[in-house]
Amino acid sequence: MTIFSIDHVQIAMPAGEEDRARAFYVGVLGFTEIPKPAELAKRGGAWFQSQNVQIHLGVESDFRPARKGHPAFIVKDLDGLLARVQAAGYDTDMSQPPLDGYERAHVFDPFGNRIELMEKL
Repeated sequence: MTIFSIDHVQIAMPAGEEDRARAFYVGVLGFTEIPKPAELAKRGGAWFQSQNVQIHLGVESDFRPARKGHPAFIVKDLDGLLARVQAAGYDTDMSQPPLDGYERAHVFDPFGNRIELMEKL
């Protein structure tokens, strides 16, 4: 048996905040919303995709943002994307030490979840 890829990453969000999730993940980061299966849609949340990357936001009743654990996305034009994130009023953190071969930064979704953006040099 071999594990060879990730199907999706799920992070949590508070109930009833799907429009704020869409504004960030679609409007700022450029994901496309994809439909959730009907049975799962009853729970709230939203699913997003860009190329072969999916992120699922699931409602958590005692929501606390993920400040340490996080997904990391490979992007093109990190500086341009960071400018969009900042122009939309979301927090960014550029203080992380460099990783060989990458420029990177952390951004925070509307709920405070940390997202790493990485661009290959």
